Amino acid sequence: MTRTTGELPTAVRAFLARDAAATLTTLRPDGTLHVTAVRFTYDATAGLARVTTRASTRKARNVLAGGAFARAALCQADGFRWVTLEGRASVSADSTRLAAAVRRYTARYHAPPPAPPDLVVIEIDVERVLSLNL
Repeated sequence: MTRTTGELPTAVRAFLARDAAATLTTLRPDGTLHVTAVRFTYDATAGLARVTTRASTRKARNVLAGGAFARAALCQADGFRWVTLEGRASVSADSTRLAAAVRRYTARYHAPPPAPPDLVVIEIDVERVLSLNL
């Protein structure tokens, strides 16, 4: 089922709050898909998903290369239950944004994320939520 972020049922919100990993899909500059496993957080109120990573990673470089048109999708699955968050993506090294990402990550996964010197946050402004069996 496709939904906007403002109408997420309790079961979907609870599923997204579990300390599970997901896949992040971005587009390489040549248009091919890059899919990688990540940990992420989702702020349903703001409609914002966050992934912390190193600035030098392929996923961060893909988002940067996409500029204002960069898009990404996060998919968290458990058997035949899944939720996908899709939207516009950006990369930020802003200390306030990083602090928010680290705080939420630590709360969700019960430990802080790795903290390399080139830590950035990929933010996805979620425009569409797809789910099954939730």
